[in-house]
Amino acid sequence: MAEHPAYPVGLRLTGRRVVVLGGGQVAQRRLPALIAAGADIHLVSPEVTPSVQAMADAGEITWRRRPYEEGDLTDAWYALIATGDTEANTRASAEAERRRVWCVRSDDADEATAWTPATGHSEGVTVAVLTTDARGRDPRHTAAIRDAVVEGLRDGTLVAPHHRTRTPGVALVGGGPGDPDLITVRGRRLLAEADVVIADRLGPRDLLAELPPHVEVIDAAKIPYGRYMAQEAINNALIEHAKQGKSVVRLKGGDPYVFGRGMEELQALAEVGIPCTVVPGISSSISVPSAAGIPVTHRGVAHEFTVVSGHVAPDDERSLVDWPSLARLTGTLVILMGVDKIGKIAETLVAHGKPADTPVALVQEGTTAAQRRVDATLGTVAETVRTEDVKPPAVIVIGEVVKVGPTAAAPPK
Repeated sequence: MAEHPAYPVGLRLTGRRVVVLGGGQVAQRRLPALIAAGADIHLVSPEVTPSVQAMADAGEITWRRRPYEEGDLTDAWYALIATGDTEANTRASAEAERRRVWCVRSDDADEATAWTPATGHSEGVTVAVLTTDARGRDPRHTAAIRDAVVEGLRDGTLVAPHHRTRTPGVALVGGGPGDPDLITVRGRRLLAEADVVIADRLGPRDLLAELPPHVEVIDAAKIPYGRYMAQEAINNALIEHAKQGKSVVRLKGGDPYVFGRGMEELQALAEVGIPCTVVPGISSSISVPSAAGIPVTHRGVAHEFTVVSGHVAPDDERSLVDWPSLARLTGTLVILMGVDKIGKIAETLVAHGKPADTPVALVQEGTTAAQRRVDATLGTVAETVRTEDVKPPAVIVIGEVVKVGPTAAAPPK
């Protein structure tokens, strides 16, 4: 038997009898996949691990509290033999052979009629890796191959094009704060599968260079607006490309719903019946301070943090922010899009009771190689921004947490 490779096959076990002998660690690892496959699982073992006990208590498996007996494999389609009794395992595998039941043995693969592959999953695909023969079995190598393939599928570095018709639609993908490694696994995979990418200036630009040549990349800032407002033009571009049957990714910086107008785009798509997937992203409001060595909360220092948009000055009638209330809070205040308004913001906070010596940190181009941190106080921040030439994008952190960590953090490599 060892002269020939194993024949790979996927078993459809829904409602079919599967017998597991042994309730130890091997069974604990294998049972979840059998449960997920919908198998009618009968476990035979005098004792089981607490996790296996929980599966039995939940009714996911049927547990017979005794050692293996001849006849336990009657009417089984598949058997997993994993007891600590070699003699019992041998008898059970002999019964499986007589009854023509495919049988896996945890203690002796050479005596088994089936082998369990190293498996992984990625968006509806199961990756299963088998060693070609028993003599060269190396479970760690097999698992490493599986992990490499699954990781490649998840992060988009291993692209498998779809050849069947896909449902056109749009994915609103949060790209994170700027470092391309901080996009989510799902976001990167959808980006790799896209036909069209409409990207914001603050999205992870380095990822765009990795896209195949056929992918159309559109800079959202350069979409011709004509008689439309900027956001309306972007909405129309999403709709137009999706109606052409293309897979469209709207790549945003941070998270689509944190000052990203993601809901506006989703609503526009919903009005014309175009399906939309929203992929959350890591918001710069917490990740950029962290990259600069600033915790937005810290025991004994700050029990809260508030994130506000600073794109509208406090004295602007369009402002929706209750600045006087923010001045009374004792926690951390994080301001996005506020570099050019920070002088008026600081003045307002001080006027409503915030001490002028409250620490302030401005983190420019956070998480990227160009990251830099500039420290000030509410009383000096306006002048510091001018003298240090702080430019957007920058996250502003106000509060005692600024003094908790190191005064400067090295930019990511």
